[in-house]
Amino acid sequence: MIDIILQAFASIVFDPVTLGLMLVGTLAGILAGAIPGFTIAMGVILTLPFTFGMTAIQGLATMLGVFVGGFSGGLMSCMLTGIPGTPSSVATTFDGFPLVRSGKPGLALGLGLWSSFFGGMISAVILVALAPQLAFLGLEFGPWDYFSLIIFALTITVSLSGGNIVKGLIAGLLGLFAATVGEDEINGVARFTFGFDEFKQGFAFLPVLIGLFAFSQLLTDVEDDKRAKSPLMEKSGTLVRVEHRQAIAIILKRWVNLFRSSFIGIFTGILPAAGGSISNILAYDQAKKASKNRSNFGKGEYDGIVAPEAANNATAGGALIMMMALGIPGDIVTAVMLGALMIHNIIPGPTFIQDEPLLAYGVFIAFFVAHFFMVGLQAFSLRIFLLVTKIPMYVLASVILAYCAIGVFALHNVVFDIWVMFFFGVIGYFMKKLGFPLAPMILGVVLGKLAELNLARATGISDDLLLFFLRPWSLFFLIMAVISVIFPFYQDAEKGSKFSNIYVPASVFALAIPLFFMESITRLIIALIMVGISFYFVYKSFIKNKFLTN
Repeated sequence: MIDIILQAFASIVFDPVTLGLMLVGTLAGILAGAIPGFTIAMGVILTLPFTFGMTAIQGLATMLGVFVGGFSGGLMSCMLTGIPGTPSSVATTFDGFPLVRSGKPGLALGLGLWSSFFGGMISAVILVALAPQLAFLGLEFGPWDYFSLIIFALTITVSLSGGNIVKGLIAGLLGLFAATVGEDEINGVARFTFGFDEFKQGFAFLPVLIGLFAFSQLLTDVEDDKRAKSPLMEKSGTLVRVEHRQAIAIILKRWVNLFRSSFIGIFTGILPAAGGSISNILAYDQAKKASKNRSNFGKGEYDGIVAPEAANNATAGGALIMMMALGIPGDIVTAVMLGALMIHNIIPGPTFIQDEPLLAYGVFIAFFVAHFFMVGLQAFSLRIFLLVTKIPMYVLASVILAYCAIGVFALHNVVFDIWVMFFFGVIGYFMKKLGFPLAPMILGVVLGKLAELNLARATGISDDLLLFFLRPWSLFFLIMAVISVIFPFYQDAEKGSKFSNIYVPASVFALAIPLFFMESITRLIIALIMVGISFYFVYKSFIKNKFLTN
């Protein structure tokens, strides 16, 4: 085994051609992630034809560079301009953009860069050590379980509402409604088209995303003369550089958030079709719930940058686990990689690691190396992107608007998408003026179609709705959804009250119930430990305190 690892290491690190191809691929991924409307999947697909003349390891290493670079590339545009370059960088915008505007662009970009790196490294270690074992989790998921996972994700609207739950829920429902416009993906029935043929294609996610975040922000920035003539960052006259040391120190102090977010990313990556668009928001939500400074989220909180960026790159490792161990694509990117393997007459499957150990470990090592390339290239390119903060807002707004329109049009070569961007930009502008949060609406748009598709699949297979409660994973996520909805009330409850004392043990006990039915000795042991923890909390909160008071 050691000989194979050394051979794989030599085929990557000591081959200047492979290293050069990875370098170019990582740079292409960073650019693809930074351009609004140009997704990581598009970057990898465009790379595929160039890999036909390469060896299998060279082709996969190049695409891995695009994959890793793309996940971190979105942080440049989302932090400096408020435009998420990719769906996986949506949550980074919430705190990254305000931190840049407060005069700390170097620190914000450093936090995003190194969080991506550490998240990728954690997932790479898990990828090498536990790929075969973790991959089988994805096989346990059916449409019922996916639907319940999305329901759990939708409950995040409560924590993204910024203290106004009613307005947050209204925004989330608007997003879900926007997701229903167009033809039903299962039956092809047109809905809410109002006689317009263009509406049949529905509202593509990226035009909606760019409209709500970018166009609405541009309208806000140029609404008065003084603000329009000022630069993006208040202290634009000072020399700006990326704060690497300070960013690393801040991240390491928040190691619990880093590891939690990375594991959320890995788990989400393992689930087919989930991806970074879900993992970054889930990680952000959990970071906010666990933080003692919840009121700072949305204003430039460091944890709000560490969580989504760590989860993003960890998601790539999770998706690779499914591809390497079982030959099942976790997302579009890994599906393209599987296609590249088949072009080289390599059939992916459960025996792939045993049949092609040199190639498998070559992919593992390439995943590690790609993250080091990503750090180096990002550190260099971020200095160039920081010059954007010195440009007057009215000039920058004009360029960004044209940039967004071109990116949106290039997505499907349809002019209607530009109108969608404009329409949702105006909606986003008035929502911000009226105090409605935009994040829950984005969440509704992202998850609405996935929820509808999996609900249709589940009911198409069986009309027994009890399966949503009888399947262990589905029940697990539904319980998580209930816990998530109640959590804000727990945070606001008086310390020492009956509700605050019972919430944690009741939640732990409830989550242990589905584990008892998963037919696994390991999970049974985990469930028993959770039940023990639950009873300990009850003893500590009620029996022990009552005994001491007497």
